[in-house]
Amino acid sequence: MKLYAISDLHLAVPANRLALAALPYYLEDWLIVAGDVGEAEDQLHYALSILTRRFAKVIWVPGNHDLWTLPGGNASKLQGDEKYRLLVNICRSYGVITPEDPYPLWPGSSKPTVLAPLFLLYDYSFRPDNVPEAQAVAWAEETDVVCTDEFILHPTPYPSRIAWCHARVAYTEKRLALIPSSHSIVLINHFPLRQEFVRLKRIPRFSLWCGTRKTEDWHTRFPISVVVYGHIHFRATDYRDGVRFEEVSLGYQRDWQQARGIEGYLREILPEPPG
Repeated sequence: MKLYAISDLHLAVPANRLALAALPYYLEDWLIVAGDVGEAEDQLHYALSILTRRFAKVIWVPGNHDLWTLPGGNASKLQGDEKYRLLVNICRSYGVITPEDPYPLWPGSSKPTVLAPLFLLYDYSFRPDNVPEAQAVAWAEETDVVCTDEFILHPTPYPSRIAWCHARVAYTEKRLALIPSSHSIVLINHFPLRQEFVRLKRIPRFSLWCGTRKTEDWHTRFPISVVVYGHIHFRATDYRDGVRFEEVSLGYQRDWQQARGIEGYLREILPEPPG
């Protein structure tokens, strides 16, 4: 029995959609889907209709693309938290675990291990100390970098994405604090928890839309053994203070080799692979 993870399936990309349909069966294993399935609800339905038949259990967290409110067409016009709650309800209709559900225990380990899916967003704090918050987006624009979230990821009913992020962080901290210290936690989020893992050589100022400094010390504050995340499209395994950090994104067509199939990019989270 294994726990796998992948993120950033981006099913608006035809090659990604076809590759997902060809994914083999892992009927004894669980899968983490760490955000950015796609931009529309039909893409989430498509993914879950396949993945819930391929795996014994699926755990989902939202990415920023999942929360977009697209103009025109037949897409839902729900915004912000209402859009998020719609996605949660879609997941629940497939029996998929979300950040709003009780955290499950991983049955494949002798030590109690909690799988904790999160939804935290970002607050523009992944920036140099000399850049004021009020000038952060303008600072990114100096290098022609602006995230599409600024136009179609609405924070409704919160006054800003920063306020939404801080509310989600406070909510999550309370839940994590209830987990006994004798347990191990696998933390699952779309965005990285630490700024140092935002590896964006071509567009470094995109870091604004990649997380919050409020989570920098979570891997030591809570009994965390593994952190799973995506968003960066830079697959990596790192260790900090004895905690393993796994960036598990697939990405756009240019980011992966189609000959390997999506199965070639499933990251084994538990049990920890040798080496």
